[in-house]
Amino acid sequence: MSEMIGFLGLGNMGQAMANSLLQAGYVLTVYNRTASKAQQLLAQGAHLAHQPAAAVTTGGVVVSMVANDQALEEIVRSPGFLEQLGSGGIHLSMSTVSPTTARRLAELHAEHGSTYVAAPVFGRPEAAASQDLWICVAGPREARERVQPVLKALGRGTFEFGEDPGAANIVKLCGNFLILSAMEAMAEALTLAEKSGLDRSAVIEMLTQTSFSAPVYQTYGKMIAQKRHTPAGFRQHLGLKDVNLVREVADQESLPMPLASLLHDRLLAGIAKGRGEMDWSALALDVLEDAGLKLPPGL
Repeated sequence: MSEMIGFLGLGNMGQAMANSLLQAGYVLTVYNRTASKAQQLLAQGAHLAHQPAAAVTTGGVVVSMVANDQALEEIVRSPGFLEQLGSGGIHLSMSTVSPTTARRLAELHAEHGSTYVAAPVFGRPEAAASQDLWICVAGPREARERVQPVLKALGRGTFEFGEDPGAANIVKLCGNFLILSAMEAMAEALTLAEKSGLDRSAVIEMLTQTSFSAPVYQTYGKMIAQKRHTPAGFRQHLGLKDVNLVREVADQESLPMPLASLLHDRLLAGIAKGRGEMDWSALALDVLEDAGLKLPPGL
C-alpha cells in the first residue's frame, strides 16, 4: 500500500487511528493544531503539515478525527482546504458531530467537486490501536466504495446507512446515548449493591459473565465498580457535547427524551465539580454522592 492520504486530528483516537494507517502501509501526512502531538507518528515515517490544506492531495482522500463540530468546520473552511481537495477528492469525516453539520459540509464539498463521507466510529482508544473499531458509514455510494480499504485498515467492520451523511451521525448519537444510559444504570445498580453491603466488583463480575456480557457492560462496568475514571479514554466534556447533540436532534424531531435530560444533568454536574477531564464514566461519582457515600481520595 503506497497511497498517500492526509490525517487531521491527533487526539487519543486520532493518534491510534493514524498509527493503524501507517502500519497498513499508507503514506501519511498529518496535521494537528498542537504539532508536538505528531512526533511519534513522524518517527514512524509520517509527514507533518502545518495547515490542513497542506495535508491534502488533490483528488485524494483526507481523514479527519476532531473533537467537535466547531473544529471540523474550522478545518473545512480553512484557507485552501476545499480547493486543494478538488475534483474527485474525498473527505472521510470520522468525528461525532451533528447530522446538520454533516449535511451542510457535504453540500459545501459538493460545490467544490469533492465528496464528504461520514464515518463515525464506536470504540475507545485501545480499540482504535488494535484496529477493532466498528464504523458507521454514509455518503455517496462510489465514495463509500473507494474508502473501503482505508476503513478496513482502521476497523473491525463497517455498517452502511445510505447516501445521507447525516444518517451515520444519527446512528452514532443513538449508540452514545445507549452507552451513557448503560453507565447510569450500572452506577445506580452498583451503588445499590454497595449500600446493601455487597462488593461492587463481585456483583459486576457476575453480571457481565451472564446476562450483561456485552463489551460496554464489561468495559465500563469494571471502571464503575472500581471507581476508576482516569486516564480518560473519552472525557466528560465530550460526553456532554454528544448528549447535547442527542437532545438537539430529539428537539428537531419533537421527541421527548427524559433519560437524555438526566444524563445531561449528570455530566454537567460532574464538569461543574471539576471532573470534565475525567472519563465520561465518572458520571457514576454523582450517583455515589447522591447516595450519601464518600468518594475515594482524590475524586
